[in-house]
Amino acid sequence: MDRRKVLTLGLTGFALASARGANAQARLRPVKVGVPNAATDVGYFVAHAKGWFKEEGLDVSFIPFPSAARMITPLATNDLQVGAGGPSAGLYNAISRGMDIRIVSDKSKNVVNRGSQKLLVRKALIDSGRVRQLSDIKGLKFGNGAPGSSASSVIYKVLQKAGLEISDIDEVSMSFPQQVQALESGAIDIAMPPDPATTIAITRGIAVSILNGWDVYPVHQVAVTLYSGKWANDNPDAARRFMRAFLKGVRYHNDSLNEKGEFSGAKGDEVVNILTEYGPFKDPKIYRSFILAYCDPNGELHMESLQEDIAIFQKLKLLEKPVDINKVVDRTYLDWALKELGPYKPAGK
Repeated sequence: MDRRKVLTLGLTGFALASARGANAQARLRPVKVGVPNAATDVGYFVAHAKGWFKEEGLDVSFIPFPSAARMITPLATNDLQVGAGGPSAGLYNAISRGMDIRIVSDKSKNVVNRGSQKLLVRKALIDSGRVRQLSDIKGLKFGNGAPGSSASSVIYKVLQKAGLEISDIDEVSMSFPQQVQALESGAIDIAMPPDPATTIAITRGIAVSILNGWDVYPVHQVAVTLYSGKWANDNPDAARRFMRAFLKGVRYHNDSLNEKGEFSGAKGDEVVNILTEYGPFKDPKIYRSFILAYCDPNGELHMESLQEDIAIFQKLKLLEKPVDINKVVDRTYLDWALKELGPYKPAGK
């Protein structure tokens, strides 16, 4: 065959292949995911890095928010299709007003020895003797992601343990990374951010931990995956496929941990590198310096904890109407993904 014809055919084939690739890319359905930039966003990050969202036909992008409470309006309007973070009083109020936002799966739980929250006190207050015991937090400024966030239920239990009321502290709203900076500057005095923010504050000598979250809340459904109801209704197949990819990411993360919950082996190195690439902190040593909260590889929610949070929000008069958690949780997509993937089996077992 004439060399010019071979070259022409080769270029034509390359052009067709490129066109097919471009068309395949164009067919990817865009999905915006709101994240609080916590280490427990790991399931989404791994699924993205491994290409599992793209395999499901989804073009996923991440948008940082200071807390899930700030994601409510964009989720309700479908400007955000998926949200990740704590189930807040604001979320429940929005749903009570008719906004279609659904809790669809676990994101992370704080359990004994696998919790991401500690009560941090500015080190200067410890060194000066201003805070010697838990009750001494009275009158201090508390940095929180948003009023009525999931951290609010933990601080409520902390205050109960200290014999104090929520009115005994001054709450200030800010993102988790900002809480570290505010502790350092003295803008706030106490905080309960998730890791890695907590560990950074401690290792830098900015703050001291005086209590673990699990000391007052042994099993806390601290964060969930949220779907925009409009998006899920209009794109049920995409909503199912997102869940399947997400669970694969969570399972891969679980397979990267040893029995203590520490990153180990080749998968451990890989997941740490993913967290370093996608997360807000760019030193891999940070992600090896703490034990992540528990991310359920089957996506199961701890319904009792969600109920307890609601009861606390009611006591704090943060809820406009009674909340039926069974009407807020939608297992449709999780049940489909579990049927497709089967129950989690640790790698090698």
